[in-house]
Amino acid sequence: MKKIVYLIAIPALALSVGCTNMSTTEQSTLSGAAIGALGGAAIGGLTGGDAGVGAVIGGAAGAVVGNIYGRDQEAKQRQRQRRRY
Repeated sequence: MKKIVYLIAIPALALSVGCTNMSTTEQSTLSGAAIGALGGAAIGGLTGGDAGVGAVIGGAAGAVVGNIYGRDQEAKQRQRQRRRY
């Protein structure tokens, strides 16, 4: 059981530290890909399909959605900054 906890905790810590210098779009893309991959793997595994294929498809779809969301957030932030000045 300890090995599983380490296998999850160490990469999660490494990813969280690696995200400190990323833009909002990059963070959203990465988050979307990770969430999509987890969701795709879970759905693929639960439906009796291939969890790996589900993870790849879900990760790609999540990355696209996360990128769109991140760009939208950055555009809103730029717009708010323009209003201040």
